[in-house]
Amino acid sequence: MRVSVLVAVYNAEKYLSVCLDSLMNQTHEDIQIICIDDASTDSSWKILQEYAAKDSRITLLKQPENRGQAEARNRGLQIADGDVVTMLDSDDWFSLDALEKGCRMMQEDASLDCVLYDVCYVDESSGRKWRYEYRVSELQWSGEEAFRLSLDWSIHGLYMVRREIHQTYPYDTTCRLYSDDNTTRLHYMHSRKVARCEGVYYYRQHEASMTHAVTPLRFLYLDANFSMKQTMVSEGVSDALLNQYEAHRWLNLVGLYVFYWSTKKAFNAQERKSIRQKLKLFLSTIEVWRLPQSSISKFGYLPLQTFPFLFELQTFLYTYIRKGFYLLKGEKLPEN
Repeated sequence: MRVSVLVAVYNAEKYLSVCLDSLMNQTHEDIQIICIDDASTDSSWKILQEYAAKDSRITLLKQPENRGQAEARNRGLQIADGDVVTMLDSDDWFSLDALEKGCRMMQEDASLDCVLYDVCYVDESSGRKWRYEYRVSELQWSGEEAFRLSLDWSIHGLYMVRREIHQTYPYDTTCRLYSDDNTTRLHYMHSRKVARCEGVYYYRQHEASMTHAVTPLRFLYLDANFSMKQTMVSEGVSDALLNQYEAHRWLNLVGLYVFYWSTKKAFNAQERKSIRQKLKLFLSTIEVWRLPQSSISKFGYLPLQTFPFLFELQTFLYTYIRKGFYLLKGEKLPEN
């Protein structure tokens, strides 16, 4: 079984050798390593060339300008010729048997379309390691079950998948952040079976991840969620799945309102105006009739779409009541 590995690279000179060494030394040798340099300004391209000169399994592509990981990976996906495709971030690495263990499972079960790695987080500053904790005990699921479990990340999104599925559903380029979630869920949805393997993906944790920073980019999550819903509608998925995803969108919207009110001082006047406009826009796109009564019946979550100002006021009050509750308990307000 041949594996195509997509490695998008942007200014990764500090980490690139660890990543590439883990690929070149895999116990599963039939691999195609596709490295796409996303217009790096450091020595990443030079490092890539040095590795490609040592290993013919490495193919190099170079983007003319920085366009983000999704576009870089999609360019590599176009030339992928493996039976299965996986991705590895340029600051992460695999255990040396990760691909072998995943492939073995797929070879033993021809109906297994997607295999998740065992994820180990590594804190960059301290070196501390800890495992991703699945919130389910099963080791295998149907594609639809995996999709549902991915909504609250009871299962994660680092895996290998059959090439036909990946090339049919390439990386979502809706926005530079968060669109990976959409791709993962589409792959799960269109898999016959999804399972866990024991191969390890080492996931480096940085102090200032863009997906957790206090920045207007956090609100791109709404765009990614809306794109996913549109894709699901065009795919003709069941009402049950659409209803569940709409509930997911709803909780994310309320959570981002809470995040906005909690961090408002970090944004300038123009940013605040833009963020509130985006939040109101996405409030108007929620199909309330799809939501379970339990998610719209308590203060903070009353839809009030006809009165967006009142909805804003509600989330403002909810945020500060919630904040006061956690302060009384001597705890930090959870991040949404």
